[in-house]
This record gives sequence, C-alpha cells and structure tokens, in this order.
Amino acid sequence: MSWQARERLLLAPYAMFSCQSLGRVVPEDPHPYRGPFQRDRDRVLHSAAFRRLSGKMQVFTGDMGDYHRTRLTHTNEVASLARTIGRTLRLNEDLIEAMALLHDIGHPPFGHCGEDALHACAKDFGGFTHNAFALELATRIEQRHTSYPGLNLTSEVLAGQEFRSHKESGTVQMLEVQVVDAADSIAYDAHDLDDALKLGLLSWQQLHGLGLVRRAMQVAPIEQSNSMNRRQRLVHTLLDIQMGDFLQHSMELLSDATQLDSKGVQEVGIQLQMSPEMQSDKEELESFLFEHVYRHPSLVEVRQRAATRLSQLFRLLKSYPQRLPERFRKWALEWGVEHTVTVYLAGMTDRFCDEQYISLVELGRESAQDWS
Repeated sequence: MSWQARERLLLAPYAMFSCQSLGRVVPEDPHPYRGPFQRDRDRVLHSAAFRRLSGKMQVFTGDMGDYHRTRLTHTNEVASLARTIGRTLRLNEDLIEAMALLHDIGHPPFGHCGEDALHACAKDFGGFTHNAFALELATRIEQRHTSYPGLNLTSEVLAGQEFRSHKESGTVQMLEVQVVDAADSIAYDAHDLDDALKLGLLSWQQLHGLGLVRRAMQVAPIEQSNSMNRRQRLVHTLLDIQMGDFLQHSMELLSDATQLDSKGVQEVGIQLQMSPEMQSDKEELESFLFEHVYRHPSLVEVRQRAATRLSQLFRLLKSYPQRLPERFRKWALEWGVEHTVTVYLAGMTDRFCDEQYISLVELGRESAQDWS
C-alpha cells in the first residue's frame, strides 16, 4: 500500500495530508515509498544536531548520575506521547513525529540556563532562543549530501517550529502542531518530577498536597506499592491521566469537525486542550516544580557556573575569532563574528563546552600572547 493510500484510509478529514503539503524551498521529486513528512523525520533523526542532544542536559547534569533525562531522551519521550495522541485522534503521525524530533534540537549546552546566558551575550544583536536556533539549524547550518545547506524540510514542519517561537501570537495552529506542544508539556512535567524524586531533591511528603498527585493516587495504589516501583507507578499514572483527559476533551472538540479539513479546523479556531480542572492541577504541579526543583540550590549552582563559562567563552571567541574552527571562521565573514560565536557555542554539548572552557579560558590564559 502506498503512503498516499494509507493516509486516505487511516487519517481523519481534519488531519494534515501529505499530499496537501506546500512543499520545500528547494523542490524535490517524490520518493517512491516515503511520504514528505517521513523524509523530514529521517533528516532530523540523522542530523548531527539531533545526535548531540544526547550530551545536553534536560534539567539535571551528568554530574548528578546517569538515570535522569537528557535532551535526547526527553525528545524521544515527547515523540512517543505525541504519536500516541495523534494516532488516537487519527492525525498525521509522520508529521507529528518530525516536529517532535525537531522541537528541542536548538537547545544549547546546560539547558535553559545556557539559553539565558547566550541570550544575554547576544542581546545587542537579536538575542538567542533555542526555538529560533532550531530553525536556523534546519535551514542553513546542518549539511546533507546536497549542494545547498540545511535539511530542506517541508513548509509544515518549519511552520510548526516557527510557532514555538511565537506562541504569544495566539494564532490557531494545525492540530498536529498542537499535539506536539501538548505532549512536550505532559512529558516534562511528569519526567522532571520523576528525576527529582530519584535524585533525592524531592520527598514524597512534599507531593501529597498536589491535586494531580492526588488524582493519580485515586487511580492507582501508589502508596501501597513497594519503594522499588512507587516512583515509576506515579509517573506512569501521571502521564496516563493527563493523556486520557486531553484525548477525551479533544475528541469532544473534534466531534463536530468531521466535515472540516486541516485548514478548516484552524479557521474555526479549534484548540485541543485538557479539561479546565485537569489544566488547573497541571499548572499547580508546574508552579511546584519551579519553586522546589528548578530553583533548587544544587541546580542554581550549576546554572551560575554554566552561565559564567558560556559568557567567558563568548567574550574570548568574540575577541579572538581565529580560535574558531575553520568553517565557523568562514561563516563569521558572512554572518558576523558575534552571531557565529553564538552558533558555535549553542551547538556544543555540555561536556564539550566544559572542555573548551578549560582549554581556551583556563589554560589559554597562559598562552594568550600567542593568539594575536
């Protein structure tokens, strides 16, 4: 069965069909057995930037063990949740997976603290956000076997990533974009809680007042579980009840949209979401995580150290761009030194950033006279 026939058979009318794609900047002949969004997924999956996500922290650093999530494992978990939602709602799973794999590809080393540091360094020439950098990676930095730069992704995948940079616009997006955004939020709330419990940054007693945790305990016998699987059962149940609520509420919203196409549901303003009660409990959990996990003294110290290292590397490389790798020196002539240094630093893994700091800043002080 061809991918076109498969989509006609399985997708709802309001899904984004691959044959409706607006195409790519550089036109390409159709592939004999892969649809355009499948090809996008594979291009992201095989990119160097995607592979480097394995060395970038989600919330916790490698110094704190090897159990917790990295950007790569988080991305894969988001893709899994998003595909489950998409399949249930009969949306385009290939498009969903491509956008899910792309969504965090622009994160710099050391997570959001690294992003804040780079934004401060780059504030005089546009700033830095990981969502915008993901688009830059996809359109002009990543290199395939082609003569032109970038991954040449479809307009729909790029539009989904563009939305992440301008969520405040209030524009209603394709249902597939909404699904990825919801899956991302569901994933990091539950998994950050999981990692914090595993690392001992949170105690079980602190969780009892949270509405979402109380819901989970009503569904599953979490308190009666042994200490070995209590945490896993909680996380599984948190994911399950949020997914179930989101799907039920979304199916109700879509029940009267069976005569609309993908564009039509955007035009009438359908926005997939949880029930108000579940959303309120979810926001309570996020506030709790912000106060007790993301601002934990152990993480504040990591953020301060990371910000200092990135800032010092930025100033040094801005002053001595000849220390950049060759291809970045070439880009500096076209893009400007400041932006090129930002791109170089943003692409680093946590470990490589630390190594470059030691090599260029700490050890480099002894040989600075040789840099001119």
